Amino acid sequence: MTVRDLFPTRICETTLAGQPGVDALLADLAAACRMLEAEDAAGRDWCRKNGYGGYTSYASLDDLPRRASVFDDLKRRLDRIVRSYAKDLHLDLGSGRLKMDSLWVNILKPGAGHSGHIHPHSVISGTMYVATPPGASALRLEDPRLPLMMAAPPRSADAPEADRTFVHLTPAPGTVFLWESWLRHEVPPNRARTPRISISFNYAWG
Repeated sequence: MTVRDLFPTRICETTLAGQPGVDALLADLAAACRMLEAEDAAGRDWCRKNGYGGYTSYASLDDLPRRASVFDDLKRRLDRIVRSYAKDLHLDLGSGRLKMDSLWVNILKPGAGHSGHIHPHSVISGTMYVATPPGASALRLEDPRLPLMMAAPPRSADAPEADRTFVHLTPAPGTVFLWESWLRHEVPPNRARTPRISISFNYAWG
């Protein structure tokens, strides 16, 4: 009998840690995120109205790489990682290329989470982690076939990672996770005593 692995969901996990200047970059990013939280009244108002437990610039600021050089530095590092990931995915981009079309800050306070969602207008999405205190939320990824499993039994408790219905990826400062934007994901409640800080982004084809 032959059992083939077809249609894999390929997740990129890497880190900026160890690269020249990254310790200073992470410190500067943390300070920049906190500055935005303090100054972005529209963003704070959106969070209050939409029940976001903390602060995100997602709905209020769309120019972070132009607004502050530290975000532009991060963008250039992410561009290189995304190009490599796209090659691993064997994406045929033709005469186009993948371009970052959004980048936003997330400061998730203790007890807060982010429910399951996808990013429907992008090709590749991801998150880079700035601060992950003890107990900080993992990234929870969902098997994309789950809505189609109408009569399937659950997976065994000792199933290997590739066969699980949900997989939790635990980040550290500098960790970068990338996935194709159709993959449903969420952030469980933050069990840390201090905020979890991350920067998320999308790349579109154009």
